[in-house]
Amino acid sequence: MVGDNETLTGAALRTVFIALMLGMFLAALDQTIVSVALPTIVGDLGGLNHLSWVVTSYLLASTVSTPIYGKLGDMYGRKPVFLVAILIFLAGSMLAGLSESMAELIGFRALQGIGAGGLMVGAQAIIADIVPPRDRGRYMGLIGSVFAIASVAGPLLGGFLVTNFSWRWVFYVNMPVGILAVLIVTTRLHLHTPHRRHRIDYLGAALLSAGVGALILLATWGGTEYAWGSNEIVGLGIVGVSVLAVFVWWEGRAVEPLLPLQLFRSRIFSVANAMGFTIGMAMFGAIIFIPLFLQIVYGVSAKSSGLRTIPLMAGLLVTAILSGRTISRIGRYRPFPIAGTAVLVVGMFLLSLLGVDTPPWVASAYMVVVGVGLGLVMQVLVLAVQNDARPQEIGVATSSATFFRSMGGAFGVALFGTIFASRLSDQLAALPQRVTARLGSGVQLNPTQIDQLPPRVHDVILHAFAHALSGVFLFGMALSLVPFVLSWFLKEIPLRTTIAQRSESAPPEPSGQLAWESTER
Repeated sequence: MVGDNETLTGAALRTVFIALMLGMFLAALDQTIVSVALPTIVGDLGGLNHLSWVVTSYLLASTVSTPIYGKLGDMYGRKPVFLVAILIFLAGSMLAGLSESMAELIGFRALQGIGAGGLMVGAQAIIADIVPPRDRGRYMGLIGSVFAIASVAGPLLGGFLVTNFSWRWVFYVNMPVGILAVLIVTTRLHLHTPHRRHRIDYLGAALLSAGVGALILLATWGGTEYAWGSNEIVGLGIVGVSVLAVFVWWEGRAVEPLLPLQLFRSRIFSVANAMGFTIGMAMFGAIIFIPLFLQIVYGVSAKSSGLRTIPLMAGLLVTAILSGRTISRIGRYRPFPIAGTAVLVVGMFLLSLLGVDTPPWVASAYMVVVGVGLGLVMQVLVLAVQNDARPQEIGVATSSATFFRSMGGAFGVALFGTIFASRLSDQLAALPQRVTARLGSGVQLNPTQIDQLPPRVHDVILHAFAHALSGVFLFGMALSLVPFVLSWFLKEIPLRTTIAQRSESAPPEPSGQLAWESTER
């Protein structure tokens, strides 16, 4: 017992945890499962020029909604907010499957994304409500494994559904899993819903959504839809930075701010989120460009390249679970981010050594190293932030960790893509003009086009791609040094063995109960 709260244990805890993982799995799966269905969707609905928005709308909506869900969970209780997120996600899934035009699909994918933001944050915040920090490590490790499994299962399941049924089943498949999660959470999870009047920070939510949305579009469109120096990209940058500056100003004056600025006074909160942002940049860069190397240099299919990234995901899955269990046993977390970021630096350096003549098994070994590094650090940062936060700010703290990692990923992909395109253009510039005219920029080439080139040109192209990607991974190595240095400044607070404890600065509940006593019932 914790205060007058009912603590879940044994089978009851495992059942609820499975439901939370199912919710997170759905959100993670829909980031990858759609990719293999896109060609079929275009063939059915048309709208090729808007195809990228099927992915962008989901990413944009899920990232923007993440911090909003964190605050709503703190204000109105995590169970009802989590259930609302699942229902929104399921509604978006059903409607996306029923879409009759590309515009409808893009809109319903955005609705899916709005729900997905709450699934990510809600599951991790609920775990903080029902499991003490000392025991939470093992569960955080399992949560980390969800992303690894989803990244591999997404393309495989998507390919199977599109081939044997219809692209619409890529969305319908969410329904039974989501309904099961709703039933378990509704009947098995019992959390207290705060009975206090709140003032929702509508202006803060609008400002954050507009500012972050502009910056994500900048990162998504820069170098692809528009040149980096174009008026559109520069305009998005100015709007994004300006609106976020107003958001920071407003949050210092709001009665119940969406993102309380005093959180940044904590060194653990600031350092962990800075690490999450930079690790997100390196992680998503690696995940995006490793399959590109496999497809171009090794000439494997898109589906096969997904299978060949299993070593990376296996390294992440195993170390996330083992490190989580170890943290629960020893009660310390600081050594793991230090070791994880160090291994990540080594892993990115090894990836930079990949070349045309590198045996596939060597590439797999390098991927394992990267996965091990990521598995040692990713979920530990969430645990550190939760352990440091006041009980009434667990949701905001959790959502911040997820939000900064997602933002880092968006900017990482854009930055890595720019470096890759620049280096590849330099390499291709050395080719004869009659060849470069046929290749264009070279960045949009696919493996089939490259295989059709004359043998001599084919060999030059492969070396050009390998050289360009080597520079990308070297940049990833340099970028990974930043969280490694930051990890030494991550303060360690002993992991509590209770759900929460009273903070001296926490405002009293109107009922006269201690703040921590209303966390769970």
